[in-house]
Amino acid sequence: MNKSGPIIIIEDDIDDQDILAEIFKELNYNNKLIFFGDSLQALEYLTDTDIEPFLVLSDINMPKLNGLELREKIHNNEDLRLKSIPYLFFSTSAEQQHVIEAYSRSIQGFFVKPSNYDKLKNTLVKIVEYWQECESPKYIKNAQ
Repeated sequence: MNKSGPIIIIEDDIDDQDILAEIFKELNYNNKLIFFGDSLQALEYLTDTDIEPFLVLSDINMPKLNGLELREKIHNNEDLRLKSIPYLFFSTSAEQQHVIEAYSRSIQGFFVKPSNYDKLKNTLVKIVEYWQECESPKYIKNAQ
């Protein structure tokens, strides 16, 4: 896990993107934010770049490839899996079946986006600070 890497936010709702960008600006974390409006673009970025993200926050209801399908593709990609990138769902709702499916695919967290700005901000602080403190294996590509 690269704690200084970018935070990837996969969210197709532009209003939600704007609110998240505003909150992260207020929080003044050093991590760059990278937004994707669909999961296929995010998957392409994650597989084609050498940049190691700090964290992925993904909506579950996405066009083209839903969040569960994206998580499975990432988990099945050995290079991405070895990077130990925390992958969390951050969705407006939590249907029990989605939560079960998410955790069965080794998700690291499932959060419902609070509709209140201050609660949303507080939730993001908790998420980021938890992962900043968390230890992970050191990833070295092609190490034997």
